[in-house]
Amino acid sequence: MERRFNLIKSDFEKHEKRVLPRFPFCYLTFKPDETARVYEVKDISHTGMQLSLKDEGHGFKEENVLKGNIHWLGKNLDVVGTVKWHTSNRIGVEFAKKRDVLDKVRSFLSLEELVKRLKPLHKLNDGLEIPARLKYWLRSDGPVEIFVWQHGDGEIAKCQILFLETFLEWEDGNGLKTGRILSKRNVDSPLLTEDEWVFHIDADADAERVARVKDLISHISEDLLPVDVRTFLVRQMS
Repeated sequence: MERRFNLIKSDFEKHEKRVLPRFPFCYLTFKPDETARVYEVKDISHTGMQLSLKDEGHGFKEENVLKGNIHWLGKNLDVVGTVKWHTSNRIGVEFAKKRDVLDKVRSFLSLEELVKRLKPLHKLNDGLEIPARLKYWLRSDGPVEIFVWQHGDGEIAKCQILFLETFLEWEDGNGLKTGRILSKRNVDSPLLTEDEWVFHIDADADAERVARVKDLISHISEDLLPVDVRTFLVRQMS
């Protein structure tokens, strides 16, 4: 269980990995126009998305143009993009660099929409196994995930925030780090469903990334994250 809390450095300078719990259900999906198959959107930003199929085989190749519809809890968005990489059951898509496409993506992923769709997974009582010291776990499917860990005495030990392409981490005794999300993959574990994330870590905490995360935190309601916790996290980011 301890490996979940520990930093794992890659072979590349300033690239770091984290193994974090994964919620087994995703309500953010994509359906290409040319097929009846529906893909899970594993990760998304203003410039692209990563798609996943539960079984292998999709037939797409690099530089293929991909058109289709993103569906998310009653909202729909028609997008067009280009396949930039693929594996047997994953596809990396870059959205078309057209103003109308990118403007629609930004509206679809507006801060207000993301916060509105946050779910307090730490409150679920449906068999989801929560790591022992994970105090708060908020998730907005692919775009946002917030983990707040506690010490044995209940004090906040660490927070990890994934917000579109931004990564922010504060840890008691180690301070603040920011970076950019590079990749995400499933991890086989006998205890928990997990993901391994790879980040490019900034040499120093990036002021713009910190401001972006502070803005996110400030929009989260008290019923999802208590005021004292929000205040504490914002103070550590300062």
